Amino acid sequence: MERPGVGVLVILKYNDKILLGKRKGSHGHGEWCFPGGHLELNETIEECGKRELLEETGIIIKSQSINNQHYTNDIFIKEKKHYITLYEKYNVDELLIPKLIEPEKCFEWGWFAINNLPEPLFLCVKNYLIKYSL
Repeated sequence: MERPGVGVLVILKYNDKILLGKRKGSHGHGEWCFPGGHLELNETIEECGKRELLEETGIIIKSQSINNQHYTNDIFIKEKKHYITLYEKYNVDELLIPKLIEPEKCFEWGWFAINNLPEPLFLCVKNYLIKYSL
C-alpha cells in the first residue's frame, strides 16, 4: 500500500521578505518553493530542515525555529503524489545570500516581498498561505 511522503520546508524571513527557489526537474518544475526536502529515518523535523537548507543553499541556521507546528496536506493529483509537509520558520537578522548548490534541482534562489510573491507558487506554498501567515 502506498502512503504519503513527509516533506520539510524551511521558511526564512527577513523583515518583509522570504526566500524562495524556482524548482527544476521534479514535480512542480518551474514553480517557486521554500527550501526543503524529505524527512529521513530517525531525523527530527528541525534537523531535516537545517540539513536541507544547507544542502540546497549553503546557509547554516544556528537558532531554533520560531514555529514548527505548521503542516499542510498536499495532494498532487496529476503527478499521483501525496505529501504531508511540515514547516520550520526562522526570522533572520540579515539578508542571507543563498548559493545555487543543486543546479539540477533549482533554477535560482531569490528573496521576495511577502506582498509580491512570484508566480507560479508550488502547491505546498499555496496551501501554507491559505492556512497560515508569513
